[in-house]
Amino acid sequence: MAYQKIDQYDEAVTQQLSAHYSESLRLLGEDVSREGLVKTPERVAKAMQMLTVGYTQDAAAILNGAKFREEYSEMVIVKDIELYSLCEHHLLPFFGKAHVAYIPDGYITGLSKIARVVDCFARRLQVQERLTHQIVDVIQETLKPLGVAVVIEAQHLCMMMRGVQKQNSITTTSAFSGCFKDGKTRSEFLQLISQRRN
Repeated sequence: MAYQKIDQYDEAVTQQLSAHYSESLRLLGEDVSREGLVKTPERVAKAMQMLTVGYTQDAAAILNGAKFREEYSEMVIVKDIELYSLCEHHLLPFFGKAHVAYIPDGYITGLSKIARVVDCFARRLQVQERLTHQIVDVIQETLKPLGVAVVIEAQHLCMMMRGVQKQNSITTTSAFSGCFKDGKTRSEFLQLISQRRN
């Protein structure tokens, strides 16, 4: 059977958003009836639903969907998780990488679930600081590990395309819980995520 791509959107939401985007384009001075723009409002409406799909997802349920008893109590790190989000102040993208670690205390989760949790919170209107804490909090509350650590490094188009227009700036945020508040454990985590593959 051939591969089929299936996109699902809320048709009522798509129609309402399309009308608003059409009016926004008109207010900006565009001719929404010209060939290149005729379908743009609908495309943007669908894109925005996909970019904010995190509102319909439950991060705790994602983790619980692959939660296993395991007597492993060393650090688990998933690093260089790509993330794409929208700054809630200007609706411009920010993008980068998240590094997530936890030390289990009886339970582990599927590694892909860590990346899905990052996406769940990133696919919303966000600020990087809140995003960082949301990832820590849900892992801590759901798996109840000895501790959780998250570092996010991202570039923000609201700083690059507008405002100060600084093209090479990177924003780094971090959040820690439990044993990662201890300097030695935190230092080990930071050292491990700073190591680059050859």
